[in-house]
Amino acid sequence: MKKTEKLAGEAKEHLLGKIIPFWRSLRDDVRGGWYGYMSYDLETDRDAVKGCILNSRITWFFSNVYLCCKDGLITEEDCRRHGFSPADIRAEAEHGYAFLKECCVDKVNGGIYWSLKADGTPEDTTKHTYNQAFCIYALSAYYEAMGTEEALRLAFKLFRLIEERCTDHVGYLESFTIDFQPESNEKLSENGVMAAKTMNTLLHVFEAYTQLFKVSGDKEVEGKLKWILDTFADKVYHPEKHRLEVFFDEKYHSIIDLHSYGHDIETAWLIDLGVEILKDPVYEAKLSPVTRDLTAQVYKLAFDGHSLANECERGVVNTHRIWWVQAEGVIGFLNGYQKDGGRGEYLEAALKQWEFIVRYVVDSRKGSEWFWEVDEEGKPYPGRPVVEPWKCPYHNGRMCIEILRRQTVLEESEQPGRSMGKRGEHDTRKIF
Repeated sequence: MKKTEKLAGEAKEHLLGKIIPFWRSLRDDVRGGWYGYMSYDLETDRDAVKGCILNSRITWFFSNVYLCCKDGLITEEDCRRHGFSPADIRAEAEHGYAFLKECCVDKVNGGIYWSLKADGTPEDTTKHTYNQAFCIYALSAYYEAMGTEEALRLAFKLFRLIEERCTDHVGYLESFTIDFQPESNEKLSENGVMAAKTMNTLLHVFEAYTQLFKVSGDKEVEGKLKWILDTFADKVYHPEKHRLEVFFDEKYHSIIDLHSYGHDIETAWLIDLGVEILKDPVYEAKLSPVTRDLTAQVYKLAFDGHSLANECERGVVNTHRIWWVQAEGVIGFLNGYQKDGGRGEYLEAALKQWEFIVRYVVDSRKGSEWFWEVDEEGKPYPGRPVVEPWKCPYHNGRMCIEILRRQTVLEESEQPGRSMGKRGEHDTRKIF
């Protein structure tokens, strides 16, 4: 059995047997959405705040699992072996979509709230660009899976809101009051700084617009994608340091010496995906060297042979192994291998990351999913929740889905004398 075939089989079983059942068990059938908090001790707080980012991401996740069912990457028999059906997956996506449009959307001022109380009423009415983007991401995926025109219309309404209310002449602003008056950006500022603009928000606006353009082909969205790519290449990417800057002032001047390994490897594959969907050779030529450089530098500095460190601030490495960083590392290294078939070390890195995840990051306790973080040796840090507004199946579920979608090309790459094709070239469908 080829290494990549084994990886795909294990990823599918993990998706079907661990991630999907866990999140299905947290569905709130009475008040909508999903329960918003589970402690390290596996106690679910059914009255916890429900983050709108959390619910957008879960809706995105189940929409894409259903797409995998429609595309034959997951069969009905695969589902049946684990006690559910493709129709059950569809129902989860529909449940999430209903909660987004009925509760998360501010029907008076427009946009998506930051969070809701357990009963679905507003809790934190902050309007953050990052949050608007994730709802676009979810709605676009839901439209692709279900063909629901209402979802696409709502996605475009949020797109226009971002472009009209959440930008200045330099780029995307971050945080706003309920009626879109600018306010300070505590929610996406970390490491002791207050950022006017962030790489993180720019990345996830790009991610959302990529999905929206994929399902619509809209020319205005295409233009914004190209503008964001130019911003990454010209303002966010630091060629001498081989990394992306993270936090900025109003004019995209970096305000801290910080290298976020997880964001860099995630950005590399998401930009490659966006460029592939755009099909513009000018942007392929401009961004391909950037994504190659980011992947190479993360491999060089952050990968220790089995897992990825978190970040490096002012020369000091944070060696915690964070759940989402490990998941993005698997996709990022697989993407790097697909892009440069001669870089077999990237394939080995992805496989080693997966082994580390299965052995240490996946929580084997009944009724759990993944630990938030573990140390270099794989020992979990007690006290970090299993579920909270940022902890969801977006990163680890997407990792499994991406492995399935890339499986054909990856397997062909292991045949002697075969050159590496583009992602999706031999697949049944393009990657989302």
